[in-house]
Amino acid sequence: MMDLVFLRDFVIVFGVAVIITFLFHHLRIASIVGYLIAGVMLGPSMLGIVKDAGLIEGLAEIGVILLLFLIGVEFSLAQIIRINRAVFLGGFLQVFLTTIAVLVIALSFGAPLRQGLFVGFLVAMSSTAIVLKVLSDRGEIDSPQGRLAAAILIFQDLSVVVIVLLMPMLGGKSDVSAFDVIFNVSRALTFVGIIIIISRFVVPGILYRIVQTHNRELFLISIVLICFGTAWLTSLVGLSLALGAFLAGLIISESEYGNQAFSEILPLKDIFSILFFVSIGMLLDVSSVIGNPLIVVLSVLAILVIKFAAGTLVPLVFGYPLRVGVLVGVALSQIGEFSFVLSREGINTGLISAQEYQVFLASSIITMVFTPFMIQGSGRFSELVERLPVSSVLKFGRLPENTMEKAELKNHVIVVGFGLNGRNVSRVLSASKIPFVVLEMNPETVRVEKRRSVPIFYGDAAKEAVLGNVNIGTARCVVIAISDASATRRIVELTRRFNPSVFIIARTRYTSEINPLYSLGANDVIPEEFETSIEIISRVLHRYFIPVNEIEKHIGEVRKDGYEMFRNIQQKYEVFPELKQHLPDTEIETIRIEVASPLAGKSLAEIAFRRKFGVTVLAIQRGRQTITNPAGDITLEAQDIVVMIGTKDSISGVSSLVFKSG
Repeated sequence: MMDLVFLRDFVIVFGVAVIITFLFHHLRIASIVGYLIAGVMLGPSMLGIVKDAGLIEGLAEIGVILLLFLIGVEFSLAQIIRINRAVFLGGFLQVFLTTIAVLVIALSFGAPLRQGLFVGFLVAMSSTAIVLKVLSDRGEIDSPQGRLAAAILIFQDLSVVVIVLLMPMLGGKSDVSAFDVIFNVSRALTFVGIIIIISRFVVPGILYRIVQTHNRELFLISIVLICFGTAWLTSLVGLSLALGAFLAGLIISESEYGNQAFSEILPLKDIFSILFFVSIGMLLDVSSVIGNPLIVVLSVLAILVIKFAAGTLVPLVFGYPLRVGVLVGVALSQIGEFSFVLSREGINTGLISAQEYQVFLASSIITMVFTPFMIQGSGRFSELVERLPVSSVLKFGRLPENTMEKAELKNHVIVVGFGLNGRNVSRVLSASKIPFVVLEMNPETVRVEKRRSVPIFYGDAAKEAVLGNVNIGTARCVVIAISDASATRRIVELTRRFNPSVFIIARTRYTSEINPLYSLGANDVIPEEFETSIEIISRVLHRYFIPVNEIEKHIGEVRKDGYEMFRNIQQKYEVFPELKQHLPDTEIETIRIEVASPLAGKSLAEIAFRRKFGVTVLAIQRGRQTITNPAGDITLEAQDIVVMIGTKDSISGVSSLVFKSG
C-alpha cells in the first residue's frame, strides 16, 4: 500500500509539473517559479495532497545530490582555471559584499558570528537557472549585463562547494579546538585530492571498458553509481553529500567521456529540477509564515535592497556605466536554488532554527517569483536611476571615453558592439579602406583592441553625448550589432533623431522585433533566426548538387517574401539608400505625402520641385510599386514616398511645405 501512495504522490507531482510548465511557458515565466508554488500548494501545510514527510525529505536530498552532480559535470578543473577575472573578481566581490552586509545586520540584532556569516552566504547566492533563462528569452545573454551576470553566477555556483566544505566548522560548537579544525580541513583536502587522482587515472580506464560494450544502459548506470557512490563515501568521512555529488561530477567531466556522460544525464536534468524545487516548496510551513508576515516582508525587502546594491556596484568597479550596473543588480537580487542546498545543511548543523528556516524559505520563494517581472521592468528602472543627480563618471562609466578628432570623422561608419558581428564588420571595413569607429561597453575589450590599433572607444551608444563624440551628424552608416533589444531600440531612435539621412542597419534576434525597429527609423533590420534559416536552406540544396544560380534564385525569393511579410508598409527609410553612398556631396532624402499635405493631388509639373526648390525627384514609392524617373504629369497621392536629391537647405524647404496643413 505504501508503494501505491508513493506512486500516487509521484503522479501528482509530475502531473502538476506538466500543467505548470505549459502555463508558465505561455506566460514567459521561468518554470522553476511554478514548481516552487506547486510545492507549496501540494505540501502538508496547504492542500496536504502529498503528506509523507519522509518522502518530502528524501526528494529534497536526492534533488540536492543530483543538482550538484550536474554542476560538477558541466565544469572541469581546466575550465575553472581558465575562467577570466570577471568571474573571480566580480563574483568574489558580489559574494563578499553581500555576505558582509548581511553579517553586519545580523550582528546588530544580536546573532552569533557563525550564524550571521552563514545567513550571509545564503543571501549571497542568486538563481542561475531563473536569471539565465529570463536573459536568454530576452536575447540579452551576450549583452554587457548578460555577460557580467553569467560570470557572477558561475562564481556563486563554484563557491557553494567551498561553503559546503566550511559548513561543519561553522556549525561546530565553541569548545572545538584549533587542532580539530585543522584536522577536519586536512581530512577534507586529502579526500578531495584522492578524488582528483582517481578522476585522472582510475575512472577513465573503467569507463573505457564500459564504453567498449556499446551498451548505453550500462554506461548510464555506471554514471549514476559514480554519482551516488562518491556522495556516500564523502558522508563516511564527515563531508556533505552535496560536496560528494559535485566531486563525482568533476570526476566524470575530467574523463574523455565527460561530454557523452553529460548528454546522457541532460535529459534527466529537468526531472531532477522538478523534484528538487517542488520538494522545497512542500517544506514551507504556510502557517508559520502567516504568523510572521512582517518579518517575511522585511526579510524580502532587505534581501532585494542588499543584493541589488552589491550587484550594481560590481559593474561600476569594472568601469561599466550606471545603466549596466542597475540591470545586473536587478537580475541578481533574488535568492538562488543553491541557497536551499545550504539551508538544508544549516539545519543539520544547527546554524538556523526551524522557524528561521521557514522565514528564509518564504522570503526566497517570493524573491524568485518576482525575478522575471523585475528583469522585465529593469530597463525603465535604469532610466529613472540615470536621471538622479549623479556624477558623469558614475553615469557613463569609469573608463574615459576617448574620442577622435571630429574633423577626421566624416562619411564614416559607426559600429555599435564588438562581438562576433561587430568584429566581422570592422574587419571588412578596414580591408576596404572605409573609415569607421567602434563603440563598445566592455572596458577590457576596449583596452585590448586599442592596443591592436582598432578605432574603438568606450561608451554607451544609447547616450546623446557618446553619439555626438563620434560625429553622428556626419556619419553615413550606423551598424548596431549588440544583443540588447531595448538598447537597440533606443540607439535607433536616437540616431534617427540626430541624423535623419544616415543609413541604419540593426541586428535583432527575433523576427518579432523587426517592425518596432523599422517604425523607429531603421533602414535594414537583420533578424538572426530568419537569416539562419536561409543559410540552412542554402547548405541543404548544396548537398543535393542543386545549381548555384538556382539556389540563389530560391534564396532571393525566400528573402524577398520573408522581408516583405516582416516590413508590411514600413519602408520610410529604405528606398534607394545606396545612391547616397556614392554621392557624398549631396543630400538624398525621402518624404511621405500625408493626407492633409498641400502636395497631395498635385502633379510634379504643378509643384515644380526643381524650379521652386532646387531639388530633383528621383523616384516615387507607391505601396509596393516604385516609379523611377517620374514624368511631370505624375500626380502625387497620399502615403506616396518621394525620393529627392538636392542640398540640405533645399530639401528642408520641401519638407516644411509637406508638413503644412492644407
